[in-house]
Amino acid sequence: MSLLPRTAEEFSSAEYWERFFKKRGEKAFEWYGDYNKLCGVLHKYIKPRDKVLVVGCGNSELSEQLYDVGYRHLTNIDISETVVNHMNQRNVERRPDLTFHQVDATQTPYEDGSYQASLDKGTLDAMASEEEGALAGRMLTEVGRVLAVGGRYVCVTLAQESVIRLAVEHFVGVGWAVRLHCLGDPESEASSFALPVFVLICTKFRVAPPTPILEMCQGEDGAAARLVQVADLLSAVKERQAYAILRQRLRAGTDATSSPSLTLCHAPTGRPRYTLTVQDCCPGAKVPKANHFAIFIVPQGRETDWLYGSKEGRGQLAASANFRRLVVVAMHRDQEYTDMQAVQSELSPMVMELAPPGMPANQQVPFLSVGGELGWREVVSRGVSELSGEFTVEDVRGEDGELYRRLVFLKNAGLIQSESRLFRPEASVRRKKNRKKVKAAAPPPVSSPSQAPGGVLSVDSGYLCCAHHKVMVAGLTVLGVGTAQNKDAPVSVLLVGLGGGGLPQFLRDFVPDASVEVVELDPAILEVAQGWFGFRPDDRLKVTLGDGLEHIRTLERDGARSCDVVMFDVDSKDSTLGMSCPPPAFVETSFLEKVRNLLTPRGVFMLNLVCRDSALRKSVLERVRGVFPSVLSRGIEGEVNEVLLCSQADCAPLLPASLAQAAKSLQGALSLNSTGRTVKPQIDIAEMLEDLKVA
Repeated sequence: MSLLPRTAEEFSSAEYWERFFKKRGEKAFEWYGDYNKLCGVLHKYIKPRDKVLVVGCGNSELSEQLYDVGYRHLTNIDISETVVNHMNQRNVERRPDLTFHQVDATQTPYEDGSYQASLDKGTLDAMASEEEGALAGRMLTEVGRVLAVGGRYVCVTLAQESVIRLAVEHFVGVGWAVRLHCLGDPESEASSFALPVFVLICTKFRVAPPTPILEMCQGEDGAAARLVQVADLLSAVKERQAYAILRQRLRAGTDATSSPSLTLCHAPTGRPRYTLTVQDCCPGAKVPKANHFAIFIVPQGRETDWLYGSKEGRGQLAASANFRRLVVVAMHRDQEYTDMQAVQSELSPMVMELAPPGMPANQQVPFLSVGGELGWREVVSRGVSELSGEFTVEDVRGEDGELYRRLVFLKNAGLIQSESRLFRPEASVRRKKNRKKVKAAAPPPVSSPSQAPGGVLSVDSGYLCCAHHKVMVAGLTVLGVGTAQNKDAPVSVLLVGLGGGGLPQFLRDFVPDASVEVVELDPAILEVAQGWFGFRPDDRLKVTLGDGLEHIRTLERDGARSCDVVMFDVDSKDSTLGMSCPPPAFVETSFLEKVRNLLTPRGVFMLNLVCRDSALRKSVLERVRGVFPSVLSRGIEGEVNEVLLCSQADCAPLLPASLAQAAKSLQGALSLNSTGRTVKPQIDIAEMLEDLKVA
């Protein structure tokens, strides 16, 4: 029968502990480790000459062992009469000065400031669940009363969030210094606890410091890292606990379908530095006998690539590497990394603990990378949107060696909100001079410059980085753009969702006689698009700041205009819905009917749909098909995105008979931009339509 409590509340009841020790009998109960595990940190903060109050001593041998090495001023208290009688009888002859008293730790008979240290091994954890922490709070207040100035409360704890928050906030509130040592993970697989053991040291000051003193140490002798606020200390604790839990999960091995991960923080700042994702090989895979374990370093700025950022991609990467276990390591923005050797040295002590079970001792573990480089990333701007939170604009080097600019919202740092390709204007000028027969001009200069390897950079407006944007442009074939019968027909586009502005700028620059109106809810996004992504509104490219839902309702109600194309490329702020694009209100039947009413007879509605919930996706498609007789779909390889092309006319005949000719016509139309200069946009219309199908 287990002697551990069934519920957390039992820990704090006198009845539970009385029953516990009667059942336990003579055997000592070493709560969270014995003397050998704790002695290093205890000797550091408690001196043999100190008067020490041991709260909730139980029948642990810790006080006896401290006594035997010279600590002769120990007062042990416990709420259990049984354990107190037993411990006094056990020590009456061998340790006559070691005393045990039945005392409630929340109301002791000792004088103010009469002790130099108070030792607590598990008692805080046991009491914190009672009365929503009020009982533990009274104990901490009593400890503070009996300790002298300069005295220390030394608490051995599992540091569960509610417990450690209660203690730290209490002592910070009364002006004490707080330091936390993480003693590491349980050494034995048979350990009762999966979490690491911490030792909390709170030091009483005569006068409270002007700012809280909060420190975190790794191991008993680790350097103290100063933290700014309580939340930072709690985050550092959770990081160590997550690491311990991951280690426990990995001891027995994982299957290829799971990809456990955790984030390692920079000790001095507490900010994320590395994210580790563990990928095991598929069962039955033919892995060379020596290939137990490897570490793969993802180049900076490439962590969102499909190969590294998706579960399927990492599975493919692991299969290609052909190791039993591969740890994929992503580096974080706002951190500095010297070189591959420095990263390897920094990671080695941590990642080696994640090795698969059965790996031979002293096995050499390789660090893998792309070309042996760390990649390159430069944050060129950062800001805060009232609607979307913190964001960053950063330049990175892609897999193809080209440089790209990205907009990333930090609350969803694994998702690229917008992306554009960069080029060096001076390089384009040199190419022009070397090609005298070529009349083509370089793409117009379009962005705020950024210093990067090789010089100043600008945004290439003729290149669409997002595959779904390319599909939307290719979808103009349904409209008949570029065909002989529509040669001089103007095209009016209403786009909800600006992002970096790459799609509307492309439409304005390369679709003949196109006029584009963009509706954007967030003013901060417009500033970013104009300042960093080369977005240039003019008489044919207008921006309306406001709610896209309300704008479309107003247009439809007033009957003021008709559109040839309506595009939705707007994300949802609620990540719990299973559909991240668009927000649900944009695909309600009543609203889709308003969109249909805005379209000209030849008009097309284009929807970027990102839906991971199969039942919800089915429901959205049913609603769209209920409003539009013809719905074509094009999925994006390696992504969840799919683009729906919706029309009131029957588009089925375009599949596949007239599709090739329509694509060719549109491709030709796009090659002549609005200035009359021959500038080829970098898009293959036929390729974008290859997998188009009836939804």
